[in-house]
Amino acid sequence: MAISLTHRALVLFAHGARDPQWAAPFQRLRQIIQAQLPDAVVELAFLELMTPKLPELAAQLQQRGCDEITVVPVFLGQGGHVSRDLPLIVAQLQQDYPAMAFRIAAAAGEDAAVLTAIAQYCIGSLGEN
Repeated sequence: MAISLTHRALVLFAHGARDPQWAAPFQRLRQIIQAQLPDAVVELAFLELMTPKLPELAAQLQQRGCDEITVVPVFLGQGGHVSRDLPLIVAQLQQDYPAMAFRIAAAAGEDAAVLTAIAQYCIGSLGEN
């Protein structure tokens, strides 16, 4: 029996950029995850320069019945945006939506498997011309 994850949301949190094409890899990542978790809510939010921002997405998720949100910073490291800005945003969201539970994962680049995959890509690029 499959467990329904529809009350839970996985939010990929990225920086944002002026060029809309910058978001394409993050959109593909969201699609890959959604395909592997068809019963889950998987969304993308941005810190700045793009929409949706995390607060507006949280409002939408609350309206959709989500009561647990896991935010995954799709950043290589735990820099200021991840270690300072994101916790402040989530603390405000927790005040705004006290019935919702928020969890922040470590930056994606802090995971050994992610670094190994990037390393393999870099090594593979030596053979490209």
